[in-house]
Amino acid sequence: MTNAFHNPALAAFLDALAAELTVAQVRVRRTADGFELRHEADDRAADGDLRPLSVAELCALATHADNGAFRPLRAAPNLRRGWRCKVGDAAELELALNRLYPGFLADWFAALTPPPPVTNYRPFVERQTGMYRLAAKLNDAQAAQTIRACCHARFCLKRRLWTVAGLAPDPPTAKSMIPCLEPCALLLEFARKSMRLEQEEKMTVDLSPSDLRSVLAALDWAAQHPPPDLREADFADAANPRRLRRVAEKLRARLPAETAGQNPDERDE
Repeated sequence: MTNAFHNPALAAFLDALAAELTVAQVRVRRTADGFELRHEADDRAADGDLRPLSVAELCALATHADNGAFRPLRAAPNLRRGWRCKVGDAAELELALNRLYPGFLADWFAALTPPPPVTNYRPFVERQTGMYRLAAKLNDAQAAQTIRACCHARFCLKRRLWTVAGLAPDPPTAKSMIPCLEPCALLLEFARKSMRLEQEEKMTVDLSPSDLRSVLAALDWAAQHPPPDLREADFADAANPRRLRRVAEKLRARLPAETAGQNPDERDE
């Protein structure tokens, strides 16, 4: 057991915790002798069916997905199941949360006082150097498409509070209680790749709105079923789910407004 050190962020979290609380994919609950953490999908699992982990073992748990793939984003919605971790006091709880979601408590506490201390897309990319200066060349519409694709809830459970012109922050009920206060390294790399793609010579493809919806459906399916050996941050691969979602964002913007949500079979002949 570690000595408790109640910093303001931890104290505020304990006040918010009450009996239990979900942080991204982790259910945190008070127990008679401290706290317990487990995957939210295992909320009703019997204790004996879950592997007990120490706080020290949580870091390894959070590093790799079920298939052994490295998790470049700890807030990705692919945290492994089948475990439980008991901690004896608030200080150990803080350590456990930081093993699973590094920086969560500090960022969450900082975002409680409006306005949250965000760094928006433009200031962030304009201070980049070297090859990442390319990310600043995306116009606002291109940047918004890139951000929507990269930060989708299928890929990251942090609630994005930073913005670019024309793109609102994630709503309060979106994703999880973990705030995202500035673009991450993965977003920066994806923005750089997006600009490279924008610089390629364009093609013209004639598609009816119905055909375009079929392409969007295929892209959505492919984004949900990536090749098992595909690395999450391999943006050079055309099958990367974020790249597919980015293409879908671009195509969806081309659908006629009056037919964007309409089934063609339901329209009058």
